[in-house]
Amino acid sequence: MSGNSKLTLSMVVKNEADRYLKKVLTSHRAYIDEAVIIDDGSTDGTVAACKEILHDIPLHLIENKISKFSNEIVLRKQQWEETIKTNPDWILSLDADEMLEEKFVHQVEDILQQKTYDAIYFRLYDMWDDSHYREDAFWKAHQFYRPFMIRYRSDMEYRWKETAQHCGRFPIDVYHFPYFCHPARIKHFGWASSEDRKKKYQRYMELDPEGKFGWKEQYDSILDEKPHLIPWEA
Repeated sequence: MSGNSKLTLSMVVKNEADRYLKKVLTSHRAYIDEAVIIDDGSTDGTVAACKEILHDIPLHLIENKISKFSNEIVLRKQQWEETIKTNPDWILSLDADEMLEEKFVHQVEDILQQKTYDAIYFRLYDMWDDSHYREDAFWKAHQFYRPFMIRYRSDMEYRWKETAQHCGRFPIDVYHFPYFCHPARIKHFGWASSEDRKKKYQRYMELDPEGKFGWKEQYDSILDEKPHLIPWEA
């Protein structure tokens, strides 16, 4: 938990009860002060899992009866608006299958108390199983730092990348914030099972079959039978 600055976890979830949500939230609860979660039309025990694991942390849980995910920009804007309603000092935006490595719990306080940087960039590793991440021409997100944590500045007007898919988790204005590239890594488990990979591939083919919002060649590579994998080293 933070001292003088409040860290708010911001997240969108849908049918995550039997995937990584419980593990992810259990990890986050060690250092967050509050959580804003948009449940986007779950039909399983996702909502109950959020309430159970975050039972002693202020939780603002919004339940969408009809999913908005087919138009991601609408969903991300809702997530943002509900999050800033809580008057956060810092916002950590992670998905339900993303988790910072364990040592971050000992590093977060220094971030919250410093005055120099308003955005913290991390590297995200696409895990292809529990202990390996993928690296090739199409899968190299971990080679770049991106903003996952920002200091909320209420004196600004915020604009978005207005695309139905791949619109980003923050307004585009945060890319002008002074930033720090943090050494802690993010594990992304969204690709870590063959079943999930098949589902994601099918979803991209339904929502963006021509790759207008993403990268068609990367979509096609999702189902590669022998991808190049690298062992995760703690």
